[in-house]
Amino acid sequence: MKNNKTLEKIKRLFNSFKTRLKPKASQEKFKLELEKPHSIAYRLIGEKTGRFLPFFRDLDLNLQRSGLKINFKAYVSLTVLVTILTSFVALILIPCLLTFVLNVPFFSVVLFGTGGSLFTVAFSIIGFYVYPIYRADKLRRELEDELSFTTGYMAILASAGVSSEKIFYSLSNLSVPLAVSAEAKNVVRDVNLFGLDIISALEKTSKRTPSERFREMLEGFISTIHSGGDLAAYLREKSRQYMKLKRISLQKFSDTLSILSEFYVALLVTGPLLFVIMLAVMAMLGGGGLGMLGPDLLLSMITYLGIPLGSIVFLIILDATSPRW
Repeated sequence: MKNNKTLEKIKRLFNSFKTRLKPKASQEKFKLELEKPHSIAYRLIGEKTGRFLPFFRDLDLNLQRSGLKINFKAYVSLTVLVTILTSFVALILIPCLLTFVLNVPFFSVVLFGTGGSLFTVAFSIIGFYVYPIYRADKLRRELEDELSFTTGYMAILASAGVSSEKIFYSLSNLSVPLAVSAEAKNVVRDVNLFGLDIISALEKTSKRTPSERFREMLEGFISTIHSGGDLAAYLREKSRQYMKLKRISLQKFSDTLSILSEFYVALLVTGPLLFVIMLAVMAMLGGGGLGMLGPDLLLSMITYLGIPLGSIVFLIILDATSPRW
């Protein structure tokens, strides 16, 4: 009996200690989740980035359209901080590599280090500026690719007498992750959390979305609700319209893909091969390069920089032009 009572006391003490530790653990987890790169950058240099904000005037709208959950000033702070760090690393790393690995002369090392640092600054700023535009364009293409199926699904729900709020609630809880589910979650959040009516929530989403077709569908959805029209008939007609547009876009993509394949073979297969053969022959014959750049250095630049960067650019172009379905 005494042993049982002792065990029960130990269990009660353990459970009480466990419940006391739970809030602290959740607080620590919450603090760790807050420490993201943009929050760290904003905490470090957020107050000093006010002078850079006019240079990124169009970036705020692109951030909203891209779906990135980042504050405008925090994103600019992250851009400035990463640019400073990467340029400093490039200013040190490039001369060290050229001096100790490739045995390049000192004057060329200084020029390459300074030029590489400036190129890193430009590349970093352009990358941070273009990334929200790329994300917004990616979201636009995903929404437009899904519209034919989304409007058909919405038409089925509307034909069954489901209300507008329930239609978007059903879209937000789809088992398959779709871009339209994120937009529907924003609508449901505005209605349930912020207390907006369904029309105001749809108007807010239509102003923020990067897709013109999705905006047109939402505005027609709002007009149909206002006029008391047949919502199911409107959605069925939109589904047929978007399916025709999808067939046309797939035909255009097949033509674009054949052109891109020819460019890839010409620029990234045949072109580098000719340059490699030419530079190898020049190196064996003792010919000069381009100024201070010898054949060996040019061959290394083409092999380790030109071909990988060209392949990355081609993959980005292919991803930007390809449909999602």
